[in-house]
Amino acid sequence: MLNKIRKQSLLGKQLLEDKFFLSAKKLTDIEDKKEIFRFDVINYLLKRFDENKSKYLEIGVRNPSDNFNKINCKNKYSVDPGLEYEINPVDFKLSSDDFFSQLRQNKILDATIKFDVVFIDGLHLADQVYRDIINSLEFLSEEGFIVVHDCNPPTEYHARENHSFNLSPALNNWNGSVWKAFYKCILSAELSCCCIDSDWGIGVISKKKYFNHLNENFNPFFEFTIFEQNREKSLNLITFEIFKNTLDKK
Repeated sequence: MLNKIRKQSLLGKQLLEDKFFLSAKKLTDIEDKKEIFRFDVINYLLKRFDENKSKYLEIGVRNPSDNFNKINCKNKYSVDPGLEYEINPVDFKLSSDDFFSQLRQNKILDATIKFDVVFIDGLHLADQVYRDIINSLEFLSEEGFIVVHDCNPPTEYHARENHSFNLSPALNNWNGSVWKAFYKCILSAELSCCCIDSDWGIGVISKKKYFNHLNENFNPFFEFTIFEQNREKSLNLITFEIFKNTLDKK
């Protein structure tokens, strides 16, 4: 037992002196201090719709007190299979794939429903996130918005695909490969996308042309190094103030 404690203490000291850990910690601390959160953006967007008729969908809830309970909308729905939060007090205890499948079959809600804001914060892997985006677009109102969390990982360690690898310099902070799904959307001429530079990257997707899409795919193999070198262009990264000003002018 004593040897185990000594080994853990030595490992902790090594981590504190490692340049990669120090760099990742510095960037994590910067992100933690940013003052705009996902619920700020979502509530701002919901104000653009009739408060009595607007509909909100949240995919990937975990603990509702983190975000869902902070959303100001009379008609809001939550989806989560409950893998990370055992209590799981959501409307639909399903995976997002099962939710959309049952919705199309009219087994839940109404297959003709249109959501005005959909928030995606489920499994942080690119394939799943992109599938959630495509499915959400099918049930999104023409004026609606999709909001995607964790689009702007500070380092490649934050963007790892294995969440459980907590000895990475990012420690337990995990954005996964969400940025890849969002970058794919930015390349689409059919969509309008930007990412608000706060709360680990708050991506916003719309069918209306608020923002220009990328005309050039300069990262066809989705390499993090190229993403990092072209971060602002890759995400159409902007401040919340610029975002609000752009939408308010339309």
